[in-house]
Amino acid sequence: MADNGLSVRVISEEEHLSFLATRRSASFLQTPAWGKVKSEWRRESLGWHRAGSGAGTQGELVGVALVLYRQLPKVKRYLAYLPEGPVIDWGTEDLVSWLAPLTRHLQQQGAFGVRMGPPVVTRRWSAAQVKDGIADDAVRRLDDLAPTERDATGARVVSQLDELGWRRQIAEGGFAAGQPQYVFQIPLSDPSTGEPRTEDDVLKGMNQLWRRNIKKAAKQGVEVTSSRGSAALDDLKAFHDLYVHTAERDHFTPRPLSYFQTMVEALGTESPDRITLWFARHEGDLVASTIAIRVGAHAWYSYGASSTEKRDVRGSNAVQWAMIADALAAGADVYDLRGITDTLDPDDSHVGLIQFKVGTGGEAVEYAGEWDLPLNRPLYKAFELYMARRSGGGRR
Repeated sequence: MADNGLSVRVISEEEHLSFLATRRSASFLQTPAWGKVKSEWRRESLGWHRAGSGAGTQGELVGVALVLYRQLPKVKRYLAYLPEGPVIDWGTEDLVSWLAPLTRHLQQQGAFGVRMGPPVVTRRWSAAQVKDGIADDAVRRLDDLAPTERDATGARVVSQLDELGWRRQIAEGGFAAGQPQYVFQIPLSDPSTGEPRTEDDVLKGMNQLWRRNIKKAAKQGVEVTSSRGSAALDDLKAFHDLYVHTAERDHFTPRPLSYFQTMVEALGTESPDRITLWFARHEGDLVASTIAIRVGAHAWYSYGASSTEKRDVRGSNAVQWAMIADALAAGADVYDLRGITDTLDPDDSHVGLIQFKVGTGGEAVEYAGEWDLPLNRPLYKAFELYMARRSGGGRR
């Protein structure tokens, strides 16, 4: 299956991982290990090869993808899902040469439709803009603010996908485990020079409340520790107990302990630095706990939990600062606090989360979002109807 010298075929997990190791940034949702976490989906590692590039008859490996296949009820046909992927050259002006061999392969595998989330940024807003927007009665959404940056690559990707017949997905779907289009990130390196920022510089970028809370936690004697590998598996029950407590308080449905055990084992086995558990304790009491993930130079805050008691010792700020400092020490370019909604309405229940993240002094980032391509229109229509009737489901 070739287009302009590009072909797509199944590759080994080792080949997949070796390619990711050459990239500065790729989503953890595109690692082979993530396919093991999503055990209810069939998984496949794919590679793009360019013919005649001097790597033998196979050609040079120039792109990879983790594909998750979810079966449509009662029919042996699948939705092919590439969360925050694929990992290809999104800067190309000839996107069809990458996507055409992909969709042909997926169709041969029984896919009735494809869903992917191009990992390209379209717009950014500064923390100061977001803060001012929340205070402005005339502003209700990020869209109401002029961005600090419009990304030319992101705009070109969106334009090409439109022309190629892909459909932008506005609503999240539990069936396809939709990923957030808006996230909040702290740059850990200077975007113009690539030079790493210092801890002092990152701290100065935070608002006064965040800096004060970090200092208060240290003064109150909050101790932050971390664990990886087998130690993380041993410590996971403590995180999960606090996470269930948080779910009850904040009214969301917690994932079972077994999900996190699979996640820690799969990601931790793939790379020793991939996943880390963090714990903030005050006088022996666990007051906050988090899970951090890193692939290359991209670090994520993935899950968090906090106790209702002792909130005044600011364990959540302490553990976040420890994770940021660890990402800096690892040479990461970005610390990603994951999803936010695009609301800036102070009366919206989601705005509190944005305000917490805005205090870190980072930036709100819009990605291209998720896009669908129907390969079998009748089955895809049936899938849409199925999704419309189905409720529930969660991210990641």
